[in-house]
Amino acid sequence: MSDASGIRNIADAFARVAEPWQPHRLASVNDYDVKVVKLDGEFVWHSHPETDELFLVRSGRLTIALRDADGEREVELGPDDVFVVPAGVEHRPRAEEAVEALLIEPAGTVNTGDAGGARTQPVREL
Repeated sequence: MSDASGIRNIADAFARVAEPWQPHRLASVNDYDVKVVKLDGEFVWHSHPETDELFLVRSGRLTIALRDADGEREVELGPDDVFVVPAGVEHRPRAEEAVEALLIEPAGTVNTGDAGGARTQPVREL
């Protein structure tokens, strides 16, 4: 996975992720985590009141539904697309088929944000 230089391999990291919706820390940069996650199906509506959340799709197609003061809309992401969900915007990721994505967000950010519930998962170490 990594060598003495601290190099991490993204493909190796995804190979170690067994279940969808379980974030794994690939690296940390200052106070931010770079997480790998597999997405499949529909997640819960939630927001992160204090922080933006960056999605980078590595493979598959991801739809992010958004609800804010301007109403509801959807953003469609494919491989190599990046999208930032602004702080406080309620969102729900959905993947009709398996998606591999990287997330960049402050360390300690909970995957279900302010929603909590059964889908809440701790960040796992690779």
